[in-house]
Amino acid sequence: MKTDFKFSNLLGTVYGRGNLVFSPDGTCLLSPVGNRVTVFDLVNNKSHTLPFAHRKNIARLALNPRGNLLLSVDEDGRAILTHLPRRIVLYHFSFKEHVSALTFSPSGRHFAVGLGRKIEIWQTPSTPGDGADGELEFAPFVRHHQHVGHYDTVQSIEWSSDSRFFLSAAKDLTARIWSLNPEEGFVPTVLAGHRQAVYAAWFSKDQEKIYSVSKDGALFQWEYIGKPGMEGLEDEESMQWRIVQKHFFLQTNANLTCAAYHADSNLLVAGFSNGTFGLYELPEFSQIHNLSISQNDIDFVSINKSGEWLAFGASRLGQLLVWEWQSESYILKQQGHFDSMNALTYSPDGTRVITTADDGKIKVWDTKSGFCIVTFTEHSSGVTACEFAKRGNVLFTASLDGSVRAWDLIRYRNFRTFTAPTRLSFSSLAVDPSGEVVCAGSLDSFDIHTWSVQTGQLLDQLAGHEGPVSSLAFAPDGSSLLSGSWDHTVRIWSIFARTQTSEPLQLQADVLAIAVRPDSKQLAVATIDGSLSFWGIDSGTQESGLDARRDVSGGRKLSDRRTATSSAGTKSFTSIAFAVDGSCVLASGNSNYICLYDVRHGSLLKKYTVSINLALDATTPFLNSRNLTEAGPRELIDTAGEASDLEDRLDEALPGSKKGRKIDAAKRRTRPETRVPAISFNPTARSFAAASTEGLLIYSLDAQAQTNFDPLDLDIQTTPQGAIKELERKEYLKALLMAFRLNDAGLLRRVYESVPADPRTIALVAGQLPGVYLARMLAFVTKMLDETQHLEFGLWWVRALLEKHGRAVKERKGEFAAEMRGLSRVLKGVGREIGRVAEANTHQIDWLLSLRERQRLLEEEQRTVDGARLLEAGETNGMTVHDDTQDESDDEGSWMGIEDRDIRAGEGDEDEVE
Repeated sequence: MKTDFKFSNLLGTVYGRGNLVFSPDGTCLLSPVGNRVTVFDLVNNKSHTLPFAHRKNIARLALNPRGNLLLSVDEDGRAILTHLPRRIVLYHFSFKEHVSALTFSPSGRHFAVGLGRKIEIWQTPSTPGDGADGELEFAPFVRHHQHVGHYDTVQSIEWSSDSRFFLSAAKDLTARIWSLNPEEGFVPTVLAGHRQAVYAAWFSKDQEKIYSVSKDGALFQWEYIGKPGMEGLEDEESMQWRIVQKHFFLQTNANLTCAAYHADSNLLVAGFSNGTFGLYELPEFSQIHNLSISQNDIDFVSINKSGEWLAFGASRLGQLLVWEWQSESYILKQQGHFDSMNALTYSPDGTRVITTADDGKIKVWDTKSGFCIVTFTEHSSGVTACEFAKRGNVLFTASLDGSVRAWDLIRYRNFRTFTAPTRLSFSSLAVDPSGEVVCAGSLDSFDIHTWSVQTGQLLDQLAGHEGPVSSLAFAPDGSSLLSGSWDHTVRIWSIFARTQTSEPLQLQADVLAIAVRPDSKQLAVATIDGSLSFWGIDSGTQESGLDARRDVSGGRKLSDRRTATSSAGTKSFTSIAFAVDGSCVLASGNSNYICLYDVRHGSLLKKYTVSINLALDATTPFLNSRNLTEAGPRELIDTAGEASDLEDRLDEALPGSKKGRKIDAAKRRTRPETRVPAISFNPTARSFAAASTEGLLIYSLDAQAQTNFDPLDLDIQTTPQGAIKELERKEYLKALLMAFRLNDAGLLRRVYESVPADPRTIALVAGQLPGVYLARMLAFVTKMLDETQHLEFGLWWVRALLEKHGRAVKERKGEFAAEMRGLSRVLKGVGREIGRVAEANTHQIDWLLSLRERQRLLEEEQRTVDGARLLEAGETNGMTVHDDTQDESDDEGSWMGIEDRDIRAGEGDEDEVE
């Protein structure tokens, strides 16, 4: 089994905190999710998470006008410059202060950064192709200028359309006009008049007006007009920026939290702390819409380039909305779990992931698109376990509200509810492979409750454990039920036998999790002492075991008095899962690591770090001594009372609360701890999912196969120019390998289309292709078949690859499963399209064939008529015309020849007439 799993996507969380950014074409939305960035493709209905991660939560994002450079800055001012199309990190940089505003100029040559009261202008790093003669070059960050003048934090920076000037708005109740470079006759201007902090200021499209909006809901319109008493004069000394209009939003008991302005359409969007937003048309300030979309603050709003879509982010509930105001419809409406996740499971086909959380919600996620399909809210308390039936689209969930529910995932409804005679909080769940029996265990009772799915009646209460039941699992063949308990035993129940008996397996510590191998021959057990043991189900004996305390040991919490190596709370697994082939087992717990073990040898194959986000607790094994003060760790000291704003000084957190990933995540008493409570393998064996504090992490073997840069076998000759030279020399294989090593999609397509459309040439190139590039070549040919019109050319490539490398694909079918599934899907689609075209053209082809036959008959009839006319003409002129059409040996005899001779005879040329 391949173990090279890499981070692929982050689901379960759609918005953390920060600003939302639309792509230049307005079709994609970039959202900060903790210390990562997720890109939502609003046209193709897909999402993906960029592979890089910050050390703290992201505070600001900025995208250059070309859409190829993404600048992301975390809470500490550390920035990462990324090439967005290729998803490659180009540069790391630190601004050394908290960044409160960040934006690129419309020209793309500079970007402005708000650092407290300062504003710095930096030159945009050059990208490949920007240099002379298209040379590949890169220049790091170079500061162009620094502006100082504000007396409080800068909240917004907006550029003019010509990139010569920019506006800044700050908490010092003013907005200021600055110039990028020194302008003749221009001095920086202060726009004062607001009574509360100015949130933002914008230029109008013609740059003749300026709009500024403040926290108290006041909108001022500024114009460059003459001073009082000097209106008739037009010299520079008599002109100044003055307020000509004042408007107010008049939201009762609500402050302005965000605003955005679209200059081309004169639209202003304002969001408020009561969860409502208003859409206004300027300069008349006429209200177009007023809609409530949340019960909490709207943190940020953004408008796409065309002005049609509005994106809203609410961090307290983790909501992300994209609204089309003209049709009054949602383009995107997503929300993550409100509390930490408890369990997850894959659907039998591997296309969906179901997650449950302490907020009582059940969410179904599409693994291909990354979006939440449906949310169930019938449970009234935290949902602790979920399990899919092996047959059909039926999902079972167990909850602390004392119920087990069955869900129909075709009609999306709850069709059965199972309850116990007494009120219990169920914590574990198991479903018979046939889907007819469901069992649940509780930490409040030592019995296992069994229900019939068909009738909903309680069948039995299995007694035998002397402690709370922590984990349940059915053998995949349905022969037995296995249960793990805190009484140091695992019991094997034969619930379908005539006499229900149980066989106990004695362990040395409390059982936390169990998992059964897919062939129902082996059982994996995780205990609280950090050991992982493997038992034979038929024999009832322990076959192997390993001590995993050192592997799973997590980081140190801020409040820990002990070091990470001495802490016992993170040294055990709480969730384990077998791989599809049973050769490996995946384990996770209340730590920052996921461990992959080889079952046969008992060795650690790979160790995955879940998060490097320092905003979470217990992500590092050591504490930073610089953050230790005489009063204790700096981050545990409550400094909220020193904030300047009233809402920042108010502390609404519950004392001692540790649950809740979204609410007040920055407050010290609700700082979330990194943990992985559930983990599961995809039935396709190409990926696995982990429910973590940050969200639902997807690790895949196919992660970013077309976007990661692979420096293998690179040398000084491996360049795009070298590949093009090889093409000119008709060395197609060398050019193809260079394109693969450079991982340049455009160059790869150019080489692919340059190969002659000759089956023999294609077979020769495909036969010499090294095996390490076979999977990528199959994926690329599949993509070309799906996107281009060169159908026959692509089919020649598919035939050549399968003929030359078919044996390798068959022997290593697990490695090529994803590529072959994609190829099969595309070929089936091509077949269906050809079938539809052929069926639609059947009548046209029949008509064309009949038209040809009709044309032939018409020609014969015309020849007969012409021959008769010529005979009549010959008799009239007194000449004898031989009928040469009856002489088969005369190839020249035809009506056309007679007609030619007759024409020449008619012209009076007697020498040519016999």
